[in-house]
Amino acid sequence: MRFDVITLFPAMFDALSHWGITSRALQRGLWSLHRWNPRDFATDAYRSVDDRPYGGGPGMVMLPEPLADTLAAVARDQGEPRGRVIHLSPRGRPLDQAGIEALGGCGAITLLASRYEAVDQRLLDRHVDEEIAVGDFIVSGGELPAMMLIDALVRRLPGALNDSRSAQEESFATGLLEGPHYTRPERFEGEAVPPVLLSGHHERIARWRREQALLTTALRRPELIVAARAAGRLDAADERILAQQASASDNRR
Repeated sequence: MRFDVITLFPAMFDALSHWGITSRALQRGLWSLHRWNPRDFATDAYRSVDDRPYGGGPGMVMLPEPLADTLAAVARDQGEPRGRVIHLSPRGRPLDQAGIEALGGCGAITLLASRYEAVDQRLLDRHVDEEIAVGDFIVSGGELPAMMLIDALVRRLPGALNDSRSAQEESFATGLLEGPHYTRPERFEGEAVPPVLLSGHHERIARWRREQALLTTALRRPELIVAARAAGRLDAADERILAQQASASDNRR
């Protein structure tokens, strides 16, 4: 999988290429990273990439010409088919696991990690396929959201994780949050590991983990239970667990 990132701070992406799962996957040739600085495509002596907004107002707006020329260079380097162009923006579509799954089918993705107040709308209208937000909050630029998106996609690639089951069992992969996890020692600050996890009975352990995932999700993200129910991901046993939890909550009130 190929990623082209348009950024004024290309060195920030060393976090992906130098450390962790993404670094190992890069060394294995599972993905590639290409960084493009729009200042290299600026035409004036100051290598300007921004200017004041028409109509006034705070901040600066990224100029369309350097970005358009950068995107054209990226497209030439990619060849055909051209990669999907995504702008990381707080006004974009909220990113979730379903969105990650959909993007996982792309062979190449170009990420515009913008800075300043905004990007000229004409550039977005003519050259960007979609805008994506990683949350309802503001950060200083698109680099961190772009890195989050790349990390989420790379870890799905076959061979990226040491244990392929990890990606399948993580939160959101099944539409539910993960339940609690435990490791050594068996007793920590007076609290013991749940006995079922020490039983060696794989069916009981799987059933316990499913139960804990349901309870955790219902408590922390109940809207995910509604979505899972609408998608037909909950069976009769799941519904019994949720009904028991609801009854117990009513009795505690």
